[in-house]
Amino acid sequence: MNTSYLTTIRKDLELHIGEKVWLKANRGRRKAMVREGVLESTYPYHFLVRTSDQHSTGCLSISYADLLTQAVELCIGGPEQRLVANFGK
Repeated sequence: MNTSYLTTIRKDLELHIGEKVWLKANRGRRKAMVREGVLESTYPYHFLVRTSDQHSTGCLSISYADLLTQAVELCIGGPEQRLVANFGK
């Protein structure tokens, strides 16, 4: 996998630290996890999203490769705004 794509995604996400994001992770067999959270920080190979819903509070670690392979869709601001989700296309 070309690391320049990962670096580009990371730099784009660094501009949105502290903003609300929506994640949709494909879990197979017609199952998908949808979470709302705040982009907390970025690292060389992954980023963190702080989530809190009525049942639990936690931190999700997502790799940039998951965005490239479209295993995870990321929407910054709201589910209708796909700023980073279609990076792999």
